[in-house]
Amino acid sequence: MQRFLFCVSVGMLSLLFSCKKDITHSPQNRTSASGEQLARLNCASCHQFPEPSLLDKDTWQNYMLPRMGYMFGIYSTSEERAALFENNEGGTIVLESDLFPAVPTLDSLSWEAIQQYYLSEAPDSLPLPPQKKISNTLKQFQIRIPKQKVTIPSSTLVQFTDAGNLYLGDAMTQSFSVFSNGLELLETGNLAEGVVSIKTIQDEQWLTVMGSFSPTDAPLGSIVRMPKNQPNVAETVIDQLQRPVHASYSDLNNDGETDIVVCEFGKWTGALSLFIKNEQGYGKEVLHPFPGAIKAYVRDMNSDGHDDIVALFAQGDEGIDIFYNDGQANFRRERVLSFSPSMGSSFFKLIDYDQDGALDIIFTAGDNADYKPVMKPWHGVYVFLNNGANAFEQEVFLHLNGAYNAVANDFDADGDMDIAAISFFPDWVNTPEESFVYFQKEGNDYHLQTFPKVNVGRWIVMDAADYDNDGDTDLVLGSLAFEVIPKLGYVEKWMASGIPFVVLENTQQ
Repeated sequence: MQRFLFCVSVGMLSLLFSCKKDITHSPQNRTSASGEQLARLNCASCHQFPEPSLLDKDTWQNYMLPRMGYMFGIYSTSEERAALFENNEGGTIVLESDLFPAVPTLDSLSWEAIQQYYLSEAPDSLPLPPQKKISNTLKQFQIRIPKQKVTIPSSTLVQFTDAGNLYLGDAMTQSFSVFSNGLELLETGNLAEGVVSIKTIQDEQWLTVMGSFSPTDAPLGSIVRMPKNQPNVAETVIDQLQRPVHASYSDLNNDGETDIVVCEFGKWTGALSLFIKNEQGYGKEVLHPFPGAIKAYVRDMNSDGHDDIVALFAQGDEGIDIFYNDGQANFRRERVLSFSPSMGSSFFKLIDYDQDGALDIIFTAGDNADYKPVMKPWHGVYVFLNNGANAFEQEVFLHLNGAYNAVANDFDADGDMDIAAISFFPDWVNTPEESFVYFQKEGNDYHLQTFPKVNVGRWIVMDAADYDNDGDTDLVLGSLAFEVIPKLGYVEKWMASGIPFVVLENTQQ
């Protein structure tokens, strides 16, 4: 889900603040320490050190350094600090957290040295891979577009069902809809803004609702349940969630009841939270008290018979963690992959990529909403292989500007793994066809393909399944009409066409 948050060292605000409280400098240290030493002291104790080479000089100067100053109570005006707090309960939460100090916590000489270090060492521009050659003849897939149109496509969920139907969540209309196999609208109902995940448990559907698509710390999100495919009959099970973006379900304490793991992405505050079922309803426990949780899957990662939690975190301290469960819902956190604070983590999924019985990771990096978009050489699709003991090594990297989701599958049934990926932040000027790319594996290389009208939507969510039950894997892409920088007329076209999603029907079989 789109984040609108800082990705460099200022992103994990609460982590940075907790680090700053322990930092003191004597006058001698302030004057003798170099800008690099001071930057490493202040920025590397809680996440990977943000090297100056991660961003170009203009982005450091005009976006990141001023915002980094907020973390140390350094503002141009008092109004600048006040603007950081929402005029609602979310603003109160952030104010009480003391994330943005009212007075400086770093002396002016140290701050000046840090700024000079980044501005002197940062490159004028980032190096980029050669421009891609993407064929627009996606012969293997037939493109299907629904007749149902919406004024401003704002898809937050597209998902195939086992029955061959399709679910659509839309933020703008605050709706949850069910489409038939023929893409005809069957049911629709109004919920709060932004249905982002759904789980069917027996005859009920459990939906995660953001409450606000726009970034906020206000606790407007919820978990609701409803009878299967009856979106007008919904009951709130858990409320007061801070912008939840994903939920998983499992009996984590072995008491016979289903518990819920929720990614409260939030904005400045948030958490990875666990809701344990009890006689009164659900009791909340915080597994990791920081914002930025994107996905959390429940799997037995160490084969001890207990479900563990594997979660992806964005914002500053980016990485993938395993929370090992002792069987009583007591968890031990271990970071298994750590990423640069400007990685732009956007999605991951557990798969057995090499068919050795151990769960591997497919991961995308591509978030580019935190400042004026900058094309980054590390954005794209990654596959990390598990050695069987939950140590992961990179096996695949496919560059894709703004990558937001990816599916690894043998789409063409030739015995190797192809990858389908979407980008919410492609290079709109040079390669807008990056919005969807089918990386077809051919020996040791990939043949890059897309469909001719790939830019009829701006793809932000994707799902894969054999929805037509013909033996191969199909795809569905959901569109969200959001501004493009630079403005190139795309938004107007998306609104005029009103296409909420497209299905890519695999014709391999």
